[in-house]
Amino acid sequence: MRTRTLGTTGPQVSALGLGCMGMSALYGDADRAESIATVHAALEAGVTLLDTGDFYAMGHNEMLIGEALRTAPAARREQALVSVKFGALRDPDGNWSGYDGRPAAVRNFAAYSLQRLGVDHIDVYRIARLDPDVPIEETVGAIAELIEKGYVRHVGLSEVGAETIRRAAATAPVADLQIEYSLISRGIERDILPTTRELGIGVTAYGVLSRGLISGHFARDRQLAANDFRAHSPRFQGENLRHNLNLVEALRKIAEQKGVTVAQTAIAWVLSRGEDIVPLVGARTRERLGESLGALDVTLDAAELAAIEEAVPADAAAGDRYPTAQLAHLDSER
Repeated sequence: MRTRTLGTTGPQVSALGLGCMGMSALYGDADRAESIATVHAALEAGVTLLDTGDFYAMGHNEMLIGEALRTAPAARREQALVSVKFGALRDPDGNWSGYDGRPAAVRNFAAYSLQRLGVDHIDVYRIARLDPDVPIEETVGAIAELIEKGYVRHVGLSEVGAETIRRAAATAPVADLQIEYSLISRGIERDILPTTRELGIGVTAYGVLSRGLISGHFARDRQLAANDFRAHSPRFQGENLRHNLNLVEALRKIAEQKGVTVAQTAIAWVLSRGEDIVPLVGARTRERLGESLGALDVTLDAAELAAIEEAVPADAAAGDRYPTAQLAHLDSER
């Protein structure tokens, strides 16, 4: 497995990371045994970066990862690096109630995550969204204190804009920014990516398949469960979906000419954007994981990259990447 480094201050990780959210929440029901088997398969394949959030099904995802780590071979368990997002507030009905970045809350969230994961430290710790009522300096400062005490290894950020990145980096070394980046979500190229590169901050890119939309597996007539985020996502609705799947079909022609899958092409495109970017793949099954790992063997030459750009131009997607209510919480480009 090839490796990359999360910025100038972060750890060396595998060239692909595993985003585990879908194993617990937001994409319909998942099979626990298969989820754990998928984490084990990822570790066996050399994947080191596992990404979670303490609010994914209210701690369920952290406990699932904890179980997967406990039951993995010792050598594989020791190679795992865990990235945790915190700060999202939930209620017993699963509703979202904002974000809490107060230093006392940061310490509280970390204590519970360490317990659920069954680890003595978290490798990368980051608030999931900016708390508009708490300066980022205070939130990052609290993470830095946890680093001093050995409970956290590196400061991360998530879905914040260039100004916030600069303020955070002036407070403590920032290893990594996690943010959505794919062929049809390219907003970070304007201001955010130049800023992270100037400051030596790595990027973990989630949504590289746009929640399955550009995976090549999403059918036009697919019926989504009520507990599936995509049932409410603008890009999966009506005419937007039709338009976006037409983009996928254009991409499929390029993939077929190269003898690879649509998903592998889309992931390989993100990999081609720079050694400072680590794509997170949200595979929930070993089959999908295997397909995603195949992207590491795909090299796109200049002509192929140009063809992909022509098939799926920047800003070609129809619909916002989040519903309106969730867009209000984004500090980054929408």
